[in-house]
Amino acid sequence: MSRFVRKHAWVSGLAALLVVLLVVTKLIQPSFGVSGLESIARAALPFAFATAGMAVVVIVGGIDLSVASMMAVCAVTAAVLMERMAGIPALIIVLGLGLAMGVINGALIVLTRVPDIVVTLAMLFVWEGAALLILESPGGATADWLEHAIRGSFVFNGLPKAFLVIALGIAIVWLPIRRTKLGLSIYATGSDELAAFRSGVAVGRTKIAAYGICGLFCAMGGLSLAALTGIGEPVPGPYLMASVAAVVLGGVVLGGGKGGLLGPIIAVFILRIIRTILTLLAVDPNVTTIIEGTIMVAVVMLGTAASLRGARR
Repeated sequence: MSRFVRKHAWVSGLAALLVVLLVVTKLIQPSFGVSGLESIARAALPFAFATAGMAVVVIVGGIDLSVASMMAVCAVTAAVLMERMAGIPALIIVLGLGLAMGVINGALIVLTRVPDIVVTLAMLFVWEGAALLILESPGGATADWLEHAIRGSFVFNGLPKAFLVIALGIAIVWLPIRRTKLGLSIYATGSDELAAFRSGVAVGRTKIAAYGICGLFCAMGGLSLAALTGIGEPVPGPYLMASVAAVVLGGVVLGGGKGGLLGPIIAVFILRIIRTILTLLAVDPNVTTIIEGTIMVAVVMLGTAASLRGARR
């Protein structure tokens, strides 16, 4: 038991911090309850999927600056398709589109050998332009069942459907991969690319697969965005910096090879609850934005410093 606690000390600490923040929220706003939890869970949906995708890429030793743009492409595609065809085929097409965009990002990085930060920065603008070509302004419509899937509680009050969607989405995609050869290759590549190559790992294909998984999670994020608003929004939201901050706060090492997805998802909820607390305290929205940005920058800086210190050792 003590070994388990030591191994998962950081995630356990994040979970404890989440509970404390929920208690603080309840003290500030006594009426905070099931509806408040549902609201936070719905707001966290796109952030959670963006963070999951970013976490996989960071674990393999890279970074993807185009996550928000890929989410925008998937959101507008879903809104356009669901306006014209049945929801399930549209859902499958959008998931395939997200996977394809991620694979394209990874293939460009591997084939050109240009640093991932440069390639994905360029692709940020490519996917942003693609989203605007699909829909020049917010529009389209999503299937009613998609909106209902994230609203309300499941089985009993206190278990938001949105939380269940996050858990199922990550479990279906990541858990089967985590213990397979691909999952082990992702961690090995992020830990030491040269050693992984000498051990027989197909480093290039592993990186492409990791970026493909990121794209798949971004498709889920885009679908959640469309479900939240009922339309497609072609302008990327503030998910890039937030996802990086949640990944680092969640215990994933920026150098790659260490971490999981549970910590970053808990970190997403921590950051969303902090925003809720600031709102309940009637803090000026502009000041709230400054505070959020400061927290994100501080977390990323600390994570970078820790990675550099670990690399020197």
